Amino acid sequence: MYDPTRLAALVAVAETGSITRAAAHLGYTAPALSQQLAQLEREAGATLLVRHHRGARLTAAGELLAGRARRVLDELDQARHELAQLAGLSGGRLRVGTFTTAGVHLLPPVLSAFRRAHPDVELAVTEYEPPGGIAAVTAGEVDLALTHTYEPAVADPPPPGVTVEPLLVEELVLATAVGHRLSEGSGRLAVAELAGRPLISSAPAHPPRRGVESALAEAGATPAVVCESPGYALVCALVSAGLGVAVVPEMVASLSSTPLAVRRLEPADFRRTISVVHRGDRATAAAATLLALLRSGFGRAAAP
Repeated sequence: MYDPTRLAALVAVAETGSITRAAAHLGYTAPALSQQLAQLEREAGATLLVRHHRGARLTAAGELLAGRARRVLDELDQARHELAQLAGLSGGRLRVGTFTTAGVHLLPPVLSAFRRAHPDVELAVTEYEPPGGIAAVTAGEVDLALTHTYEPAVADPPPPGVTVEPLLVEELVLATAVGHRLSEGSGRLAVAELAGRPLISSAPAHPPRRGVESALAEAGATPAVVCESPGYALVCALVSAGLGVAVVPEMVASLSSTPLAVRRLEPADFRRTISVVHRGDRATAAAATLLALLRSGFGRAAAP
């Protein structure tokens, strides 16, 4: 079966003639949309589009699938509209919490799909640095929130009445400047090789990162540069400038706006889990609908 999100990406490229314009239309970054299209080509077993200096054009296989996809997406939109009427989603407000990475790279296309199906629901998005989103759902400040935890670490149990449901698990990888010696080689790099290397430490006092920082310290990787902000944009910029190396989530490294080299680590138990926080059976109809979209979009990636 084809993922509707990827079918929508193909239709958007067909209509705009450009991956960049299609990504802007859907609320993706261009690299993220390219990944969706590459996965769709693997599922289809055929080349669906050809890139050229003016944008991209669909192959014969791409045109065939896009035509079918339009009909499928129209039927799904109609189904969502009818279900919304049954659920009473003809108004009201949906309050969503998120952290920066998810808010930039994961949430927009899901909210875009929600808005297409339920245009009368008012959306409000608030940023919380994890684990702040859990407290916000508990306090009723938002209806649901995206949050994250790191491994190795000891996660605190959620408050009563609140569910923390994993959506996506990604490895933490080594990010270096392009051409750095540690980026050479195709195999995994032993964490012990980081001993004595200039390490950019990302917010060592930040609760979700403490376990990772402790494990790196045990391997002999002590920080040469301490970044007090939990955001990764500054970390990646410092790494790209050659001031040190850093251990960051794979998504952060792959979508960095500054050039980086990436290498996987051994052991492979450094991970970040992105989860959605909600109230379970007590969720509003709008929150339950968005939760279903999140599960559909990312739930199959929840295994490490």
